[in-house]
Amino acid sequence: MNAAASWMRANLFSSWPSTLATLAIAWLAWKLVPPFVDWAFIEAIWRSPNSNACREAQGACWAFIGEKHRFMLFGTYPFEQHWRPALATIMLMLLWFFSSLRIFWKWWLWAVWVVGLFAIATLMWGGVFGLAYVENGRWGGLILTLILASFGMAFAFPLAIALALGRRSRLPVVQAACVVYIELIRGVPLISVLFMASVLLPLFLPEGLTIDKLLRAQLALILFAAAYLAEVVRGGLQAIPQHQYESAEALGLSYWKRTLHVILPQALRVSIPPLVNTFIGLFKDTSLVLIIGLFDLLSTIKVSLQDPAWAGFGIEAYVFASAVYFAFCYAMSRYSQGLEQGAPARVLRAT
Repeated sequence: MNAAASWMRANLFSSWPSTLATLAIAWLAWKLVPPFVDWAFIEAIWRSPNSNACREAQGACWAFIGEKHRFMLFGTYPFEQHWRPALATIMLMLLWFFSSLRIFWKWWLWAVWVVGLFAIATLMWGGVFGLAYVENGRWGGLILTLILASFGMAFAFPLAIALALGRRSRLPVVQAACVVYIELIRGVPLISVLFMASVLLPLFLPEGLTIDKLLRAQLALILFAAAYLAEVVRGGLQAIPQHQYESAEALGLSYWKRTLHVILPQALRVSIPPLVNTFIGLFKDTSLVLIIGLFDLLSTIKVSLQDPAWAGFGIEAYVFASAVYFAFCYAMSRYSQGLEQGAPARVLRAT
């Protein structure tokens, strides 16, 4: 009891401003939390064959989520084949989970990813092993969001490192090319990049060569995210003390050795918070692929609300969407904190 009282005095009532803030937050919680609990849980409708019961109730209509959850998660993928994107979603999440554990940071992890991505592609496309072929234009929902975000992060990050190093290069042509690319991409909104990838890119392709919508959207996300990540990495490189560069050079290390083994590990560790912030932004920006006709998680929720039988339950729909996005973004944020605290840094101490 004494320990609890001491903690409260130190953290909640240590001063008059702290006391006022604590009381204000407690008052807001007393006013907002009980009504929300009552609406979201006590008076909520969890299961109903139609929307009539929901319209008569005073609470949330979670039956809407139960009715539309398949479309939200899998889009227009064939109904009888929903087990395939469901299994692909689980496999992709397991790949990221095991990759986040240091115990699995072995040389064979890349082989696991290759096998896993091949299995996911086989499940989603089909056409082999007795699986019906499903074009990627019918992919949608949560699995599309995860695929776009996963490949966007995986390919944008190394490209961003190359751009950041190129912008700091002493070669004028390389530096100018990287500066033009970064500033050009950062100077336009993502919607414009997606639109150009969808409309203008096919005009520059040889006759007879086409790129489907999913790949065009993926390329646009990669190119857009790489420009922002490049500036984050460049900031990390500039944060490294000059003596680190000089010490590595004094040891006779070549440019690539001192960059890969001395400078870059330190720069990336410093850059972890803004890097993860950009990754989270990319994860949420996947919702903009609606502009080129792809239906991610948020887009399928918007389409579900257009059903006349279930119209008017937008609050429940967007609360569900917020919970899904929050779960993934919070997981990335928490992992980045642990990675930042435990990330090893190779430091050369000048003597």
